[in-house]
Amino acid sequence: MQIRDKVVVVTGAARGIGKAIAAAFADRGARIALVDLVPGDAEAARAEFAARGVDVRAYAANVAKEAEVVATLDRVVADFGALDVMINNAGIIKDALLVKVKDGKVAGKMTLDQWQAVIDVNLTGVFLCGREAAERMVSLGRGGLIVNIASISKAGNPGQSNYSAAKAGVTAMAVVWARELARFGIRAASIAPGFTRTDLLAGMPPEMLEKVTQPVPLKRLGLPEEIAHAAVFIAENDYFTGRSIDIDGGLRL
Repeated sequence: MQIRDKVVVVTGAARGIGKAIAAAFADRGARIALVDLVPGDAEAARAEFAARGVDVRAYAANVAKEAEVVATLDRVVADFGALDVMINNAGIIKDALLVKVKDGKVAGKMTLDQWQAVIDVNLTGVFLCGREAAERMVSLGRGGLIVNIASISKAGNPGQSNYSAAKAGVTAMAVVWARELARFGIRAASIAPGFTRTDLLAGMPPEMLEKVTQPVPLKRLGLPEEIAHAAVFIAENDYFTGRSIDIDGGLRL
């Protein structure tokens, strides 16, 4: 895929990995649709991109709400006349042990609200965005690409029953979509970042960061730009589909 002039939609685009991915595609001449839950954050990111001469628009939407996803992607197609790449990046965490045991007694457990909130955004949201993007790509007849941002937690990580289940799910969905959509010229893939220097991790105390990076062979956090580089590679390599790229500095949870 030649990225220049392609319409790229990124969810969770106002900061972190999503913003870095949007910037990487913008640097290669793509037209960018920034989707984020918080309207002010989406607009601030849009203004920043626009100041650099990027053809960009911002959309506020909750990816877990079907009606909002449908309306947003309808607006993207109306505004840009196309939809070529869908980057499903939006996600949240609500970590907790399945059961927390103290002195031999269960003192707490992951709540249904903690489970459902993460599944709604990280799994159902990706399903909705992927489905609606695929529908529009088929109708437009231009082919396309769907990339799901997973995590190395897809292999299972203590304290993340909800997050691990969701990220395993979005990885599997990319395989399913690659098989189902290839006949329409649509590819699908996933990227599984390891510990990455986002606002969440960068704000940790130094001792916590040391604990996080100690098991990583490269002894550092990943950079959002390094994750973005993988997304660009997938877009530009037309023979890449149905696979996941793990970017974790050599760490395997």
